[in-house]
Amino acid sequence: MKRFLEKYFPVIPVGLILGTVLFSHSCANTTTPPSGGPKDTIPPVLVEIFPYPGATHVPVHKTHLMFKFDEFVTVKDQQSIFLSPPMEKRPKYRLKGKSVIVSFENDLDSNRTYTLDVTNAIADNNEGNMFPGYTLAFSTGHTLDSMMITGVVQDCNTLMPMKGVTVMLYKDHADSAVFKERPVAAGKTDDWGYFCLRNIQDTLYRLYAVKDDNNDNKYQAENNELIAFWDSLVRPVTVVNDSLPEVMKYLMTDTLACLARKTEYELNMFRETPSKQMIVNKERLGERTAYITFMAPYAQIDSVWIAEVPHEKLITQFNLEQDSLEIWVNDPRKQPDTLHLYVNYMKTDTLGVLVPFTEEVKLAKPRQIGAAKSSSRDIKKEDTTAVFTVTAEPETIEQYGYAIEFKYPVVEEAFDSLEFWYVNPKQQEVKEKYTVHQDSLNLRKYIVTPGVTMLPGYEYYLKVPHRKFKDINGFYNDSLEVKVSLPNDDKLSTMSVVMNNVRNKYIVDLLNEKRDQVLRSYIIDSDRTLRFPYLKAGKYSIRLTEDLNRNGLVDTGNLLEHKQPEKVKFYRLENGTFLIDIPEMTELEQTIDVGEMFK
Repeated sequence: MKRFLEKYFPVIPVGLILGTVLFSHSCANTTTPPSGGPKDTIPPVLVEIFPYPGATHVPVHKTHLMFKFDEFVTVKDQQSIFLSPPMEKRPKYRLKGKSVIVSFENDLDSNRTYTLDVTNAIADNNEGNMFPGYTLAFSTGHTLDSMMITGVVQDCNTLMPMKGVTVMLYKDHADSAVFKERPVAAGKTDDWGYFCLRNIQDTLYRLYAVKDDNNDNKYQAENNELIAFWDSLVRPVTVVNDSLPEVMKYLMTDTLACLARKTEYELNMFRETPSKQMIVNKERLGERTAYITFMAPYAQIDSVWIAEVPHEKLITQFNLEQDSLEIWVNDPRKQPDTLHLYVNYMKTDTLGVLVPFTEEVKLAKPRQIGAAKSSSRDIKKEDTTAVFTVTAEPETIEQYGYAIEFKYPVVEEAFDSLEFWYVNPKQQEVKEKYTVHQDSLNLRKYIVTPGVTMLPGYEYYLKVPHRKFKDINGFYNDSLEVKVSLPNDDKLSTMSVVMNNVRNKYIVDLLNEKRDQVLRSYIIDSDRTLRFPYLKAGKYSIRLTEDLNRNGLVDTGNLLEHKQPEKVKFYRLENGTFLIDIPEMTELEQTIDVGEMFK
């Protein structure tokens, strides 16, 4: 037998290959096409682990961890093979048969508990079914740390869960630790924003969550990474038990199981505003208009002037965040090719301190502005006319009115010349009164509010007459007439929201089902009823933001100042959901106890 194998073994592989080719050729000529069978939808099953879970005295040098499955697998995302506490270099892996072998470039620390999480990392090799995940805990010492903490990470504005965020624990309680050091324990959030940091020591920690874009396991504020933090020190109170739902790994499509997990900490992610203040950008947009932007909001400007331009000829306007300044020269004469702008403001010096500083900003005229028009075809409307727009949306005109916005500031105005009228269903034309006020945030924008209760079936007209407004370029306006009617779809619904126990200033937003679009918005500081008419059948949510500094903005947080972003809450219905299901042709009323929500 031995001599037979030695003689014929080399030709066996060739024979197998040849036979396979002949067989496949024969099958290809059959009249019935071959069937691939039912699609594999079952994730890989873990059948063997080394070292065993909870092992101690694991070697620190050339450590290898093995995960063996019941089928061939592949690594879909190497970043999801996550070691806690993290090392300077990420774990490496290789595939061997049906196993994934994980190794490390550097030695592990002695007498320390580690966890290696492979959630969202591994899938089967054929159909790509994701392995739900596993966290292997082991120790290089003689004991295994046994405590755990759980929580959820969410966006501070939408309160939607954030996936792939790194949650970090620090024994160093200094504010600078998250900037300079890697954590003593860490983990990643799943699709539900959920995290479980297991097998940690029973001690006091600082708790952070970072959207670690460069995967260095530190917070890089200069890279605009998102961050969240817990206000006080945390200490674990739960002992790890593999039978706990919070420790188990679930398919992310198993909604009931994922939502049933208990959470101890709720972290709201935000992007910090830069702490350094300086001018970071500039641009001259036209002959008489330019802007500059600052690195941080709420720039403190003492004075602004342009060389050889009289002070009264300068018009400036900050945006709401006060980090962008628009500048206009109110002079129709030709301006120099370069405007020399001087800004006296509080700038951050090399020591990080705000000090008074006067900065010169050179604003060069764009090349196309200086180019002469070669023919009448090159002359645009804005070259001879005060350009403006009038907008009015049928669904919101009762709340927001007509918005008239000029491209450049106007220096001559005649709002009493506007014409407002309606045509009723009998085609009778009736003139009505109106009021006008300038937008508090945009000096080029004016709001026209009808002086009559608007009714369905009526057509409402606003006309801006010819040559009644002149802008800084010396140009007059063309006439414009805008017609709007209230929606007349019988299937639309109306929701009234009674706001009770209002103790502060709040921004109230009506959002769509995905919470990615604000449909209507109110700002309130006392009890009142808010009306949301002309709603299509669908699901909506109501968001309240507590505007404690009363600036009309949703302010972000600051880590070093221990300042959380302004508190956001979503109205929760009695059934525990946050979505209000509005059917067709319905008048719905909701009552919100605002004080109870924000107590």
